[in-house]
Amino acid sequence: MKGIILAGGNGTRLHPVTLGVSKQLLPVYDKPMIYYPLSVLMLAGIRDILIISSPRDLPQFRRVLGDGHALGIRLTYAEQPRPNGLAEAFLIGADHVGDDCVALVLGDNIFHGPGFSLVLQEHTPHTDGALLFGYPVRDPHQFGVGEADEAGRLVSIEEKPAEPRSNRAITGLYFYDNDVVSIARGLRPSARGELEITDVNKEYLARGKARLVDLGRGFTWLDTGTHDSLLDAGQYIQTLEHRQGLRIACLEEVALRMGFIDAAQCHRLGKRLGSSGYGQYVMEIADSLRDAGPRERAGSLAGPRYGGPARTPTVV
Repeated sequence: MKGIILAGGNGTRLHPVTLGVSKQLLPVYDKPMIYYPLSVLMLAGIRDILIISSPRDLPQFRRVLGDGHALGIRLTYAEQPRPNGLAEAFLIGADHVGDDCVALVLGDNIFHGPGFSLVLQEHTPHTDGALLFGYPVRDPHQFGVGEADEAGRLVSIEEKPAEPRSNRAITGLYFYDNDVVSIARGLRPSARGELEITDVNKEYLARGKARLVDLGRGFTWLDTGTHDSLLDAGQYIQTLEHRQGLRIACLEEVALRMGFIDAAQCHRLGKRLGSSGYGQYVMEIADSLRDAGPRERAGSLAGPRYGGPARTPTVV
């Protein structure tokens, strides 16, 4: 499976902060926002990832993330000159996807919850059709909303409905089979002139090949597109990290625990970050796992560091 992070847009809801920097490079407590969606793809075992952003912002992403080699992954970059809709990611990234399945994650979404890495890894190898992730919200009329039957098959999807049939918002994480590229090519722009991801999902719904996984109670999904939500996300991350003494979406640690790099490489990455608390943490993690085997190294991916004990993903 290939991965795509869509980190485009102009961040107008965050002006004037985003007049000179991409929204997805703003800090969410102790790390750039893009670390969070990138860690999601890495936790799913995806190592070949395309980052799509505006021509203005792409050089900044390259400076921050490079080609991914140091993390044991491959990062490439592509331009989205104008924000023409989420589904355009599959047109821009068609060559990147090739004949594979693909996971798309939005660059301003943060996910954290029980056994999330295991949920991702369970579904990554078996994507047939569309797999969406639903999250219960208090105000579903403000979101795209999905309704599923007892077997988890999607039966309806609506964009900001006046009378929602479900309280499950569709989050900014999508798994698709290779048909998504041809589906995206056949889309027509919506009334607002964009290629809508909801239209992609409706096509899979019409084919009877769309499923919805409920992230459920105890999980956290944050969209950091406004000043208030960005502050809320930073405070959430700060609280968890201070209470637990662990760091969420630490790319170097994820790479080490997933077996993408070894402890020596992880330590070098931490040392390169100088005397920052983040760098010190990376070196400490590398030292603590220097002699660990693969099973022990990966064990905490199902534990508190990534949200708690393993669980069976709940289907709506």
